[in-house]
Amino acid sequence: MTLDITHSDAWQALLAHRQAIGSKHLRELFALEPQRFEHLSCRLGDFLADFSKQRIATETLPLLTALARAADVEGWRDRMFAGETINVSENRAVLHPALRFMGTGPFPGPERDVMPDVRAVRAQMRQFSERVRSGLWRGYSGEAIRHVVNLGIGGSDLGPKMAARALSAYDHPALHVHFVSNLDGAQLAPLLETLDPRSTLFIIASKTFTTQETLRNAQTARDWLLAAAGPENEAAALARHFVAVTAAPAEAGLFGLSHDNIFTMWDWVGGRYSLWSAVGLALALAIGMTQFERLLSGAQALDKHFQEAPLERNLPVLMALIGIWNTNFLGASTLAILPYNESLRSLPGYLQQLEMESNGKMVNRNGQPLSCQPNPIVWGEIGINGQHAFFQLLHQGGWLIPSDFIVAATSDYPLPGHNGPLLANCLAQSAALAFGRTEAEARAELELEGRSAAEIQEVLPYKVFAGNQPATTLLLPRLDPYHLGLLIALYEHKVFVQGVIWGINSFDQWGVELGKKLAGRLLPALEGTPDDGLDDSTRGLIAYCRRHGQL
Repeated sequence: MTLDITHSDAWQALLAHRQAIGSKHLRELFALEPQRFEHLSCRLGDFLADFSKQRIATETLPLLTALARAADVEGWRDRMFAGETINVSENRAVLHPALRFMGTGPFPGPERDVMPDVRAVRAQMRQFSERVRSGLWRGYSGEAIRHVVNLGIGGSDLGPKMAARALSAYDHPALHVHFVSNLDGAQLAPLLETLDPRSTLFIIASKTFTTQETLRNAQTARDWLLAAAGPENEAAALARHFVAVTAAPAEAGLFGLSHDNIFTMWDWVGGRYSLWSAVGLALALAIGMTQFERLLSGAQALDKHFQEAPLERNLPVLMALIGIWNTNFLGASTLAILPYNESLRSLPGYLQQLEMESNGKMVNRNGQPLSCQPNPIVWGEIGINGQHAFFQLLHQGGWLIPSDFIVAATSDYPLPGHNGPLLANCLAQSAALAFGRTEAEARAELELEGRSAAEIQEVLPYKVFAGNQPATTLLLPRLDPYHLGLLIALYEHKVFVQGVIWGINSFDQWGVELGKKLAGRLLPALEGTPDDGLDDSTRGLIAYCRRHGQL
């Protein structure tokens, strides 16, 4: 049975602690703890996480780690790494750490070793990516591949797309990777207009090979390719321009792909955890398999830290516990993801899926309603852009909005005079959100400007900033494959820990299914087949689409 953590002594102790420190401002907490940064920051190699601007006191962390122990976080962690069936609703193990295991031995253990299959796919990825990148893999007309189009959605798009953009400084200079996920032709059609079918490779990334969006785009791409190749080149065109990543090779075969063009994934790989598998093939083509394996190594380093570090100094555990403190004890309902590096522009979207698809649930592992609010709404944008957009609300909108500031100390695209101001803005915003500006400080500043008493009185209310907005700052020494892998795995395990404490199975996603099934029912109605079971609103909307649309 799943423990209702809200009934535990640890939860009740945190409620009492919240009453004791709830009125303390971050200014006061810093004044009371002169060594706060040293006590509330944590390092893993040259990666730094600063939690000192969170609204916690020295005594908060022991109470939070007691909550983690009450929920048996360590036991659940060990069961995951041992390959036990912790995805109970789908009766599956959760073994994505095997995908980045770089050791020579078995994983998760000798009795169930998945590594021979994992290593075989890695070797296949290396051979294929090296042939494409070197120009040895050629299209049906003898042209080298110059463009790669990844056709996928959800985890088969968000993960590799985010990582490819993040690591674009490592790209092959003559190979361009694109990502298509949307059914809307406005994404695929303009891209095809820029491509030469003789030098374009398509990757169909679909675990089941039944995903409607991906297969519709794949069929359109196949029609486009075969129209250019002509009937005499049909077999060669499919063999040289299409590969698939799937757990359903028979379905890929029906599409026209040979066994050699299929890269295997497994049912123990959840979509949002699949970047580390052959779903990352587009990324491996862009940056090379050696750099892709550096990404895996960074994630494995975080896996090892998660397994071995005590809870009190365990990065994903601390991030998870602080998130629970903000959500369940301080009352925050959102989390802002604010990367300051342009190359991380797709990270907020990636983390939206990772967090909200994993823990956006109101029933526990036993199918019973939760007694507390789980995952907050995750959103975000490049921080330097957000400063000129929504930061106004963060500073003076009156909402409690915790933030994760993420920045690399060294630019991946260095230009003189750019990185210093970027870092200054990142650090300044987290400080301004934490400490704000009091009325006395605002008045003193206006007096220094030489404002009259009347002017000061008029403008003073607009110059006050409440502050006390909690933030974590994650500092990477550089944005390279190793540190990106570490960062992604950090968030993965944070999500897992939070799911354990809330009593959620973080590895299913039943909420995704209802709309997909209903869409399958509505398509015939849009095409003219009456459906008397539809609600009045949907019938009206279908009538409008039939009258004005092109189906």
